[in-house]
Amino acid sequence: MNPDNKTVAEIHIRRALVEDAPDIHNLIDASIRGLGGRYYDSQQVESSLKHLFGVDSTMIADGTYVVATVKGKVVGSGGWSNRRTPFGGDQATSVRNAALRDPAKDPAIIRAMYVHPAWARMKIGQMIITTCEYAARNAGFTEMELVATLSGVDFYRKQGYSWQEKVDIELPDGTVIPCYRMTK
Repeated sequence: MNPDNKTVAEIHIRRALVEDAPDIHNLIDASIRGLGGRYYDSQQVESSLKHLFGVDSTMIADGTYVVATVKGKVVGSGGWSNRRTPFGGDQATSVRNAALRDPAKDPAIIRAMYVHPAWARMKIGQMIITTCEYAARNAGFTEMELVATLSGVDFYRKQGYSWQEKVDIELPDGTVIPCYRMTK
């Protein structure tokens, strides 16, 4: 047991519900500020929270988004998608694309992975991504793809993802968020 008395046994993964959206929003804010803030400056953090990172209600409606809870509190989230949207929450309108991917020729997209900083390094991300990859494979997908923030690159490498290319996401206010496209 770790010094904070946090154990993996306390963590439960379940499908995200519409009612979870406020808790997911708060989780995203804490994760981007606490973990992403180690890799991005304050302008990038604030701009990304306004224009890019947020709740994706389509993934919740599709049933492809999950949350990790401890005693009912949301401490992690993530999902997979068979839609063309590569990343971003509902507010990232420039990249939203509801068209479906074809599992015979397209990869599933791993998306919206967040862990609360107080629960980082407790295998929550690993539990979520394993759940998502399993569900995507059950839907017929054999390949996975994602766009990783700088704070997630090492985690995804440990999960078997390979770096493909650098992706600079330019936000409406001109702020650039460096990321990497990765595949498995």
